[in-house]
Amino acid sequence: MKKLLIDCDPGIDDALALALAGGSPEIDLVGITTVGGNVSLELTTANALALREFYRLGDVPVTPGCAGALMGERVRAESVHGATGLGGVELPAPVKGVSDGHAVDFIIETLRANPGEITLAAVGPLTNIAMAVRREPRIVEWVRDFVIMGGSYTRGNHTPAAEFNIRADPEAASIVFRAGWTVTMVGLDVTLTAVVTEAILDRMRTLGRLADLVVPISQFYGIVTAEGGPAIHDAVAVAHVIDPTLLTCVPAVVDVETMGTYTAGMTVTDFRIDERTANASVATGLDVDRFWKLTLEAFERVGERIG
Repeated sequence: MKKLLIDCDPGIDDALALALAGGSPEIDLVGITTVGGNVSLELTTANALALREFYRLGDVPVTPGCAGALMGERVRAESVHGATGLGGVELPAPVKGVSDGHAVDFIIETLRANPGEITLAAVGPLTNIAMAVRREPRIVEWVRDFVIMGGSYTRGNHTPAAEFNIRADPEAASIVFRAGWTVTMVGLDVTLTAVVTEAILDRMRTLGRLADLVVPISQFYGIVTAEGGPAIHDAVAVAHVIDPTLLTCVPAVVDVETMGTYTAGMTVTDFRIDERTANASVATGLDVDRFWKLTLEAFERVGERIG
């Protein structure tokens, strides 16, 4: 099994990504850390706690982290995810609370205790990760792999130039990309092809109690892409951890624009490496059919578990 630590800001697509991780027999979920992003830290943490119990993830620790960006304004996405982050769905109130401490410390200590064993997947703004790198630069050596959902080499979604997770904290993203590890960047170029079609919704409707969550949030998250449905971005990054053959990835040098009036948060991607060392492995293609097979099978396991 692959040990996975997920840093997230639930969020509709985060909720679906957690269901994928929780239903995968290949994944040992060692922790969930939360960051302010799609909604406030208070709400992302409350959602993570509720999802942990709804999915029956056991004693996986949930540890809250940074509430806002390192610099500048706080960027939120309630217009996409709803006022509470889960599209208006109300889950049962969780019984268990958060773990003691701060997400940054949890990330550092978990990687320190398990060098080379844990994959870190960040599917929200990169504030917690940047703070962890600043506090303990050796995490770049201790991590097994580092995967983000964020960025793009062709487009933005929060602005014409910038994807939301990067735009929410460009300075943190810049720190992370310059930290000395290889960032697997699972960006909009591939995640926008992982869309919830009517056929996918029909499969979700068979999932028992799980359908009461995944169907309405998928429908609420109804920004239609060119491919014909809403895209569940974050789950693609988790799917890559489970099966790296799903994505085609290309080495690149990625820098993050922090100063541009119109381009702050842009992931400036150069595939012409020349004499430089690539700091990123950028996803350029997704096997969509295999992605959905993997994801729906995981959802079915969660559905069976919760009844």
